[in-house]
Amino acid sequence: MSRSFYQAGTQSGTVVDPFIDLLFNALLGFVFLFLTALLYINPKQSEANVEKQAEFVISASWPENLKDDIDLWVRGPDDQTVSYLKREAGWLHLDRDDRGEVNDIIIVDGVEKVHPVNQEIVTIRKKHPGEYIANIFYYDAFSTTPIPVDIRVDQVNPVFKTVYRTQLMLNGMDDEQTAVRFTVNETGDTEGFNNLPIVLTPYALDHTPSWAK
Repeated sequence: MSRSFYQAGTQSGTVVDPFIDLLFNALLGFVFLFLTALLYINPKQSEANVEKQAEFVISASWPENLKDDIDLWVRGPDDQTVSYLKREAGWLHLDRDDRGEVNDIIIVDGVEKVHPVNQEIVTIRKKHPGEYIANIFYYDAFSTTPIPVDIRVDQVNPVFKTVYRTQLMLNGMDDEQTAVRFTVNETGDTEGFNNLPIVLTPYALDHTPSWAK
């Protein structure tokens, strides 16, 4: 902008243009900072959504309205095990830790209500090849008879379908049983289902389980 233009503007009493330029440059600066922030925020949001996506869901369910506490333990191909002691292990996550009657009470509109469903849920968030093992452990017993536990492995992507289902009987406190072992192959499909026994819990039992007495 020429010197004569500024002089003419000043003599005629008009607003001095350098202030307008300053405000315009400040506005450009704010726009640049906003766009830069979006570039950093959006990838993180997309990555978070991917990490939370479930590929498989393993669930263990037992009869409603029972006080008994049954735990689900799942180990992945990297030998990390997820349980109530460690709710996240690699791409495994314990979504629901059901402690029987203890956490069955929920508050709805300020009123206590009983949610009688007994179920533990573990999600597998990546189709990482290798063997997955799911055990059930009878942590706290109130019933005097064996408890039936329904175990399911559901594939979520690309379509939802149940790929394995069985029922086991837990005989009493400290009873641990291998519910299912299976392999995710290189194409992301499941195969090799079996229940070859293995201990996943860290409990070194130095006493006779109550159900065996």
